[in-house]
Amino acid sequence: MPEILGHNFIAGERSAAGTQRLESLDATTGQALPYTFIQATEAEVDQAARAAAAAFAEFRQLPATRRAEFLETIAEELDQLGDDFVAIVCRETALPAARIQGERGRTSGQMRLFAQVLRRGDFLGARIDLAQPQRQPLPRVDIRQMRIGVGPVAVFGASNFPLAFSTAGGDTAAALAAGCPVVFKAHSGHMATADMVGCAILRAAERTGMPKGVFNMVFGGGVGQWLVKHPAIQAVGFTGSLKGGDALCRMAAERAQPIPVFAEMSSINPVIILPGALAKRGEAIAHELAGSVCLGAGQFCTNPGLVIGLRSAHYSQLLADLGRHLDQQAGQTLLNAGGLHSYVNGLAHLSAHAGIEHLAGQPQAGNQARAQLFKADARLLVDADPLLQEEVFGPATVAVEVQDDAQLRAALLGLRGQLTATLIGEPEDLEAYAWLVPLLEEKVGRILVNGYPTGVEVCDAMVHGGPYPATSDARGTSVGTLAIDRFLRPVCYQNYPQSLLPEALRDDNPLGLRRLVNGQWSEDAIA
Repeated sequence: MPEILGHNFIAGERSAAGTQRLESLDATTGQALPYTFIQATEAEVDQAARAAAAAFAEFRQLPATRRAEFLETIAEELDQLGDDFVAIVCRETALPAARIQGERGRTSGQMRLFAQVLRRGDFLGARIDLAQPQRQPLPRVDIRQMRIGVGPVAVFGASNFPLAFSTAGGDTAAALAAGCPVVFKAHSGHMATADMVGCAILRAAERTGMPKGVFNMVFGGGVGQWLVKHPAIQAVGFTGSLKGGDALCRMAAERAQPIPVFAEMSSINPVIILPGALAKRGEAIAHELAGSVCLGAGQFCTNPGLVIGLRSAHYSQLLADLGRHLDQQAGQTLLNAGGLHSYVNGLAHLSAHAGIEHLAGQPQAGNQARAQLFKADARLLVDADPLLQEEVFGPATVAVEVQDDAQLRAALLGLRGQLTATLIGEPEDLEAYAWLVPLLEEKVGRILVNGYPTGVEVCDAMVHGGPYPATSDARGTSVGTLAIDRFLRPVCYQNYPQSLLPEALRDDNPLGLRRLVNGQWSEDAIA
């Protein structure tokens, strides 16, 4: 087995000042793995945040190409993590090896994608308004703008994606690309994984000559509040529960200097099945929908937790088919015992609600999650019943049958903010129900047509965000290159001499960037 030190990462070194030992567990057996991790002390969290702050001045001013080399080298190091690494991640998460191998590729791939963003240079948002000394009644001075990193970022790893949303995940990649050093809070569910990925990042930092403190990581409970409240931290990236995200937002808002928290938290991702599709391919939709509900044991933030259809014999048959598929699903091991406990509680709350009935699914028992289908009275959705809007993290979904188009509209208006919404329909459905689109645009960050929400492509156009409670800030995304915007802020340079301007704003445009010059996009030098 590979050596896993289990010490905190501070300024390029390992630190073990604390006395409390932490264990990582085998997700399937619940037994302790042969590694121990040192709970970070408040002093170590302070050191990590200060190390990130000390690195910021140098790191943010490095040429974008240097930061791109760093990200590409992280990707190389991740790709070189071998079968021993995959085996450890599998033991900590109960996820299959193929899933981990795919997620490793996604993680290194998004590092390379952000490297491309850096080489492209458009993230700087360069804008130039040239001086107009003859303008009447008042002249205009030379004004130029670009974006810089906000400062050190605290990142909290997700439970359900131990690689792609964790130590070297999208928040870390976006922050580093923006020129912001990172202090990462390792998730307690996969600390050995975090240790090995953290070492890969440090190797990349050493190979590319990055400043000490560009990446730091701390283990243990209670460290999150120390991080968020630390004056050196200037933004927070979080993926997790609504309760946890709300708590971090409150902490950040109550600081002497409030800071933004970009939290992805809770979504039930409605799937709306339109009449033409129900009549033509209801059986196939039921099969595909069951696969999406159960994918990854239902532990995707885009899991379809709500299925909506118009009252008809076809919709009744779809629910019967969906229930049959879910009945046939074998039990699945969740990421950890805490997740199973939450899933069981969520099922119990649904079962106890007067307006919700259980349609299908094997009785929940033992240490594996069983797929479940419930049906709720549409009036609960219209009235915005809080239980119906609550995410049940696991392989369960709730069906709602609406009476007519008017109740469908009312039900969707009752929805809180979501990451996704899906329309399944034939061409004539999509024409007839085009009125749904502007309504959904106000509710979600991504609208899918004839697909399923599980699975998020990492690309320039992706939005993995949405109105609260899907996220704490609907203006951003945690997947895709737009994620870098969360960790940048604009700076204006007025009447600056050319020699003092950042390269991106100089007349000769040495970086060859596409810039907004006097309201026109241009890559040319300014004559």
